[in-house]
Amino acid sequence: MKHNAMRHGTAVAAVLATTAMAFSTGDVAALSPASPTPQPSKESNVKTTEVQSSHPYVGLWVTEDGHIRHELLTNGRYDEARGKVRSAYQGRYRVTGHHIDYVDDTGFTADGEFRDGVLYHAGMVLYRER
Repeated sequence: MKHNAMRHGTAVAAVLATTAMAFSTGDVAALSPASPTPQPSKESNVKTTEVQSSHPYVGLWVTEDGHIRHELLTNGRYDEARGKVRSAYQGRYRVTGHHIDYVDDTGFTADGEFRDGVLYHAGMVLYRER
C-alpha cells in the first residue's frame, strides 16, 4: 500500500511540474498529449494568437439561451460564466487559425472551432455578443 502511494505521489508531482512548465511557457499541447495542439509550420500563413486586442475572436461568446458566456480576454485568458455564476471557470486560451485550445486554472483542457462567426466548443454553440 505504501509503495503505491509513493508511486501515486511521484505521478502527481510529475503532472504538477508539467502543468507549471506548460503555463509558464504557454505550451497548451504539453497538457494534453493525447490530442496535441496543431502547430503551424514555418511555411504556413496560420498565426497563433495569444495577446492581440484586435484579433477577431477576442470578446464575449454566448450560448443562444445566454446560460454560458465565454469572455476571451486580450491577455490570453478567458473567463466563463454559467447562469448566475460569474467566473465559474477561468484559464488560458490559445487561438491557432480557427481552432481554440483552453486550459482552465485547474489544468482541465478543452478545445473548439470558429466557423462562420460561430464558436463550437464541447457540444455547445456560442455566438458573438456585440
